Amino acid sequence: MPGPHSHPPPAAFAPRFTLSLLYLFAFFLSYCLLFVTPELWLLLRPAGPDEAAAVEAAASEVARRAVAPRLPIALAAALASLFLATRAGWLPGLRNQGN
Repeated sequence: MPGPHSHPPPAAFAPRFTLSLLYLFAFFLSYCLLFVTPELWLLLRPAGPDEAAAVEAAASEVARRAVAPRLPIALAAALASLFLATRAGWLPGLRNQGN
């Protein structure tokens, strides 16, 4: 006969899937920004008020051309980073509680 204190502990809410998606998005965004930064660095020059629209349009076009062909690479790098960081236990909310 089990004792009065032998009930299992209550289940804890752990939104691991949602956190995984958020981390994946953060890694993906980081890699996309990493790919765009060298291309946009060339546009960092002082622009007058009359050139602001032209510089903004040029920056948008450069960013699109820099990221578009590298999206699969950024996604693969984000997935690999998520996997490795989860296995290493570096991501809060995705660490194994039993270990």
